[in-house]
Amino acid sequence: MGVPFEALLPFGIIIGSLTAGAGGIWAVKYYANGWKQPRWNLDLWDRQST
Repeated sequence: MGVPFEALLPFGIIIGSLTAGAGGIWAVKYYANGWKQPRWNLDLWDRQST
């Protein structure tokens, strides 16, 4: 006996929402950093200019 697809719709909605949210956060970080990938572990030299 299979699982009815109606039981899996909430999981699909949750996964879709999380995917869209993560993509949105990535896009905002990418746009805010001047269309470049975000940088990690900035040293003191990089922090003094902000």
